Amino acid sequence: MQTLSARDAKYNFGRLIDMARAEPVTVEKHGRAVVVVLAVEEYERLKTIESEQQAKTVGSGGKK
Repeated sequence: MQTLSARDAKYNFGRLIDMARAEPVTVEKHGRAVVVVLAVEEYERLKTIESEQQAKTVGSGGKK
């Protein structure tokens, strides 16, 4: 996973978008990770997995 400072992300937003299309990018502020930017396709994939897991939990009566 690539990492950018918040300042670099701000001033190079186009680069951030290009990087995030290839792999998630961590954005750090004062040396601490604060957000992860990822491609919409990856976000949708993760949401689908989450929905499937929730459906399994509901389908099993809430038991894990």
